[in-house]
Amino acid sequence: MMKLSNEGLKNTQEWVSAGFNIPTYDRHAMVEKTIAEPTWVHFGAGNLFKAFPATVAEKLLNEGKMEKGVIAVEGFDPFMIEVNKEHDNLAVLATLKHDGNVDKTVVGSIAETVMLDPKDQDAWKRMASIFTAPSLQMASFTITEKGYAITDAAGNLLPLVEKDFENGPQNPESYLGKVASLLYERYKNGQLPIAMVSMDNCSHNGQKLQDAIVAYAKGWVKNGKSDEGFVEYLENPAKVSFPWSMIDKITPRPDASVEAMLEEAGLEDVKPVKTPRGSFVAPFVNAEETEYLVIEDAFPNGKVPLDLGGIIYTDRDTVNNVEKMKVTTCLNPLHTAMSIYGCLLDYDKISEEMKDEDIVDLIRIIGYDEGLPVVVNPGILDPKQFIDTVIGVRLPNPFMPDAPQRIATDTSQKLSVRFGETIKSYLNDENLSTNDLKLIPVVFAGWIRYLMGIDDQGEGFEISADPLLEEVRPVVANIKLGDIVTEETLRPILSNQKIFGVDLYEAGMADEVVKIFNELIEKPGAVRKTLHKKVTEAKEAKK
Repeated sequence: MMKLSNEGLKNTQEWVSAGFNIPTYDRHAMVEKTIAEPTWVHFGAGNLFKAFPATVAEKLLNEGKMEKGVIAVEGFDPFMIEVNKEHDNLAVLATLKHDGNVDKTVVGSIAETVMLDPKDQDAWKRMASIFTAPSLQMASFTITEKGYAITDAAGNLLPLVEKDFENGPQNPESYLGKVASLLYERYKNGQLPIAMVSMDNCSHNGQKLQDAIVAYAKGWVKNGKSDEGFVEYLENPAKVSFPWSMIDKITPRPDASVEAMLEEAGLEDVKPVKTPRGSFVAPFVNAEETEYLVIEDAFPNGKVPLDLGGIIYTDRDTVNNVEKMKVTTCLNPLHTAMSIYGCLLDYDKISEEMKDEDIVDLIRIIGYDEGLPVVVNPGILDPKQFIDTVIGVRLPNPFMPDAPQRIATDTSQKLSVRFGETIKSYLNDENLSTNDLKLIPVVFAGWIRYLMGIDDQGEGFEISADPLLEEVRPVVANIKLGDIVTEETLRPILSNQKIFGVDLYEAGMADEVVKIFNELIEKPGAVRKTLHKKVTEAKEAKK
């Protein structure tokens, strides 16, 4: 059996014979150089980080294009630090390919892991030394979108944030308060330049990070807890930049089948452990093969050469266009369409849906025929090729245990961006008509049908969480299969610009949605019948 550790990796032939790609560089030397003169620190050392940015660094280290790795920071769970250190900060990436093959890579680019905790004097002293190092070029983040929130839904400061505003940069308790405190140390040590790079999957992520960090600085200045120059430092892009980025890679929770495969290959101690905080930690991560990371090229202290490993550095407008391409046309709308009809037709895996000709036709026509005519081509990624990869490689991947029920979460918050932007583009183009949108109305009608919580067999199912359920479900509460509803019945939903981004009556689409909805509720089996009919009509209209 092979143990994932520096000592275990000394038996090189055993690992290679078992099909693992292992570090070929001098890892000991890399660790020493990285700790002595750090260039890159990353907050949020979870699966996405290990499977993507850290693996790109691994590739560049093996190719001799980088000499230093990355320092990983954990902000919540000390147990994760213990697991990392137990394996000498090594991890195994299982890349799950759509053709059924698996690439196994030992990722050794993480030189050190540190806890983000001012109460741990040694850890906090180490974090301060990292942030006052003139060599530090980039601090990156994968802390999820909610990690950037400093207020609640009502706009009130979160309690820990408010406490940090009052107390200043000494002993902060909130996550970004700790980050802002470290930046204050960098400011006091000569206003050293740095790029703060959010790699989280959310719109305008760099702006979210900047707004939050600057809010701390202004709060501290207002309360007399920091120099006024700290705000100027953070708002000077020649000193501190907050590049925008777009990231796209699916990294599910460590999967039992991957665990079994690694054990069969001879790797020991791979079982995921549930930490006291409820997180699942394993020495391995599993991920799809496709990946995209586009970062705004704004690095005041020089940049880590991740572009040599396939990550794209470009301008902000291009990052924004890539994000729009993905979110409004080439991926997210297809996901949402599949989630709605997948739930109604009782699928529990996206990959299984990709064997359903009607569903595949649905997303193909929405993507290629209805979305592509209005997508802004970002230039660095071709929209058609992006959809080709989504439909041909990513969604059919049998290893990806993603479920339509998960993707259906918060659908009311997604429709306005994923479909509403396309509708607006049609309305604003005199050469296009919303009458040409044959299947987007099918998605809208399907979502209203989904709100009934009844599948195509007439059986009840659990609706995924959504903040507008209490507002929209009463509209369909008294509708039964076999009923015929009028526009007035569905008007509270169809006219809601908050949901669709447009008033469907004003967009000329409400009548069609009501008509399709009535077909969907005709009787058990009507969802399948209507979906097949509508995609067939749409295909015929193309001829």
